[in-house]
Amino acid sequence: MKRILYLHAGAEMYGADKVLLELIKRLDQTEFEAHVILPNDGVLVEALRQVGAKVEVIPYPILRRKYFNPKGIFDYATSYRKFSKQLAEYAKKHQIDLIHNNTTAVLEGIYLKKKLGLPLIWHVHEIIVKPKQISDFINYLMGRYADKIVTVSQAVANHVLASSAITPEQVQVIYNGVDNSIYQPMDATNIREHFGIAKDQTVIGMIGRVNAWKGQGDFLEAVLPLLQEDPKRLAFLAGSAFEGEEWRVQELDEAIAQSGYANQIKRIDYYDRPQELYNLFDLFVLPSTNPDPLPTVVLEAMASGKPVIGYRHGGVCEMVAEGENGLLAQPGNPALLSEAMKELLEKTEKLQAFGQASLQRQLEHFSLQSYIGNFSTLYREIGDRG
Repeated sequence: MKRILYLHAGAEMYGADKVLLELIKRLDQTEFEAHVILPNDGVLVEALRQVGAKVEVIPYPILRRKYFNPKGIFDYATSYRKFSKQLAEYAKKHQIDLIHNNTTAVLEGIYLKKKLGLPLIWHVHEIIVKPKQISDFINYLMGRYADKIVTVSQAVANHVLASSAITPEQVQVIYNGVDNSIYQPMDATNIREHFGIAKDQTVIGMIGRVNAWKGQGDFLEAVLPLLQEDPKRLAFLAGSAFEGEEWRVQELDEAIAQSGYANQIKRIDYYDRPQELYNLFDLFVLPSTNPDPLPTVVLEAMASGKPVIGYRHGGVCEMVAEGENGLLAQPGNPALLSEAMKELLEKTEKLQAFGQASLQRQLEHFSLQSYIGNFSTLYREIGDRG
């Protein structure tokens, strides 16, 4: 029995949260015992407990922008020392064999490796572009301390390998998988009725955290001409902001109200049955303005049989086969994004064919079985080596 301690950056239910939950849920519990320590309480805590994980909440600091100043650095260092000691005590008490850092924003795994000599897997879900100093610093730390750096896409692997601190031998790509018993094509009658959307309305959807780079602004700019062309088209946005950044949602709501087409735009926060939302959509759009590593929402949309529109950078380029299951536009160009969306919306047969191809591509390249199998093999190899 190998005891694995997972360190994660939050307790919500977005991309990296769900990926962690699926991994722990599907691991062979006769071979692996999952321990998870989260920095705060939230819906993920109970969800993890329900799938058999041993979960604790210890408020260790997460590397966020609020620490990027002299006072913040001092506060982070003080908190890091204090809570890393608690993490080490937990690891010793529970005879942990292996550390799985589930984000670049968690640095406490370094302390556990140095203090207890435990092997460290660093699971990278991000492509950090700015500030460059932070990106370089994290890459240096991963190169020095990680036994294995697992990236969620080749785009992420290429990004970290641009650092001289990281060797190709340290890096392994493991694509995330999707649970096809949950995310699958299904009848959308009930969800349309729930949101008051008529059967003959065409829904252009986006799901994503409201942050600086997920692209809700570009989505709005691109979709407005399409709403103007056809009053039966509806734009639907779902997602909330990080704690402390609620102003981003307020700005988004103000932009919708002032768009002139607020009656054709719906926006909600987190929805606890996202599989229903995907089936509500006729077309899924994710215009991340920074390279998105491997957006889970795109995988879920593909598993639901939806065509995908996005920007041509990051991991989405590995998910979307252009001209087969979606279309990609030049990054940062909402006008071209709008043209891509229009091309599919005006060709119903093409829209449906792309949706079918999305599901097939997801099943072939992003299955849950391969995701779990690859991590299980890695745990055995690293654990034995450690």
